[in-house]
Amino acid sequence: MWDSVDARARDRERKREAVILTAARAFRQRGYHNTSLDDIARELSVTKPTVYHYVANKEQLLFECFRTGLGLIMAGFEEVCSSAGSARERLAYVMTRYAEALTSDFGWCMVQAENQDLSPAMSQKVKQLKSKIDQGIRRLLQEGIADGSIRPCDTKITAFALAGAMNWIAYWYKSGDSLTADEIARRFMDLFELGLQPR
Repeated sequence: MWDSVDARARDRERKREAVILTAARAFRQRGYHNTSLDDIARELSVTKPTVYHYVANKEQLLFECFRTGLGLIMAGFEEVCSSAGSARERLAYVMTRYAEALTSDFGWCMVQAENQDLSPAMSQKVKQLKSKIDQGIRRLLQEGIADGSIRPCDTKITAFALAGAMNWIAYWYKSGDSLTADEIARRFMDLFELGLQPR
């Protein structure tokens, strides 16, 4: 009995993830306002009520795409929490995960969600999640200053500069680009490390 309940729950979650991924791809290709739930249902070969079974509306779907993408970055922060190495090395790892998120199907949603006429409540949720990323970058910068791997700097401005530069990846990156996410992150960090490394 419990096994069948677990199997149903896993199946429902898998289908929900498929709806979110399909929406992310559609939003990236056509834009949020030019994509309807009918379009997403058609892509999935299901009915529109089936899509509503997994999300309340299109706005929630955009938010779920945004949250999924940010989850990839947050996983990077969690992975470096207990890892060895300098804070600068850990920051470089997180920036690689950041680049992976932005070059994924969720990249467009991550940088565009706030610009899509969201309700005040949903917009506030987006800002709260973005703030977690900002705080994580600042924390690693502060730890780097403390361990000597990053020269003293204004962590707020530096975090904004790092995130701003990374976010532009979603605007110019095309699937199948000659550079991998790891290579993009490495080149970005090479540029930033010239300014971050102790002198």
